[in-house]
Amino acid sequence: MLAVKLYSKKNMSTQIKVISFDVEGTLVTTDFSYAIWFEMIPQRYAKRHGLELDEAMLKVKQAYESVGDQRLEWYDVKYWFTRFDLGRANIAMEELQNRVRYYPETAKTLENLGRQYRLSVASGSPRHFLKHLLRDIKHNFSSVFSSVSDFNNVKTADFYLQICQQLEVRPEQIVHVGDNLQFDFTEPASIGINAFHLDREGKTNNPIALRNLTQMIDLLRRY
Repeated sequence: MLAVKLYSKKNMSTQIKVISFDVEGTLVTTDFSYAIWFEMIPQRYAKRHGLELDEAMLKVKQAYESVGDQRLEWYDVKYWFTRFDLGRANIAMEELQNRVRYYPETAKTLENLGRQYRLSVASGSPRHFLKHLLRDIKHNFSSVFSSVSDFNNVKTADFYLQICQQLEVRPEQIVHVGDNLQFDFTEPASIGINAFHLDREGKTNNPIALRNLTQMIDLLRRY
């Protein structure tokens, strides 16, 4: 089995009820986020504090690293705009809406799987960020969960348990796919969710990782 142990062929089609997706790096490219974190924020920081762009970039990156991705603030654009005194984050994000890009197989994947399963989002991004990332595809999902906005946490095992409770399904009735080895694979798999690690560029050297969403569709069709 490529990812994790799933149900037998006899039971798979009737047991899996929900397909859960991470968003950034899974359905949506990093273009929008890169534009926010590494273009707009450093540019505004440089202008606000009278610095050269290179110096501003260094200070901004150091601030990011001082927080780290295990803390909620890391994911909160509004936090950084407030911390750096850069104005209103919502207006800034709207200006960059045209930088949102979806992976080539995203639309077809959602269309195909939506015919048979309930589709859900389980993201570590705040809702004010998801508003932009999901704008053109949100209609595909029956539910959207943000660990930061809804549960004040990163994507822990407890986050996934609470999703199961709200969706009224057992963990083994969910398939989740995402690009973060810890948050999208280890944590959901620890409670019995059928987790798929998506490693598009082969950066983690994980031999059981998927390289695209089409591979997940192919795996589901075998059962």
